Amino acid sequence: MKAKIREILAKHGRLPVAIDTLGDTDDLHAAGLTSFASVELMMALEEAFDIEYPDRMMNRRNFASVAAIEGALEKIQQDMAA
Repeated sequence: MKAKIREILAKHGRLPVAIDTLGDTDDLHAAGLTSFASVELMMALEEAFDIEYPDRMMNRRNFASVAAIEGALEKIQQDMAA
């Protein structure tokens, strides 16, 4: 899952640094992820993982790092399966 997230981040995150230079817990906002890019990223993640972010999960914290994105996606998938 992390590899797919990184691929999507590289394409839609508009980061000024290469995604492979960032660790899984590095702050993506500090690395240059903007609010606008977060929205594009969210839409790309929804399409790639066939999910929909609930309103309660549309916050800065859930897009703070690769690990945070992975955790949010796993939670959404669990909720969808329940």
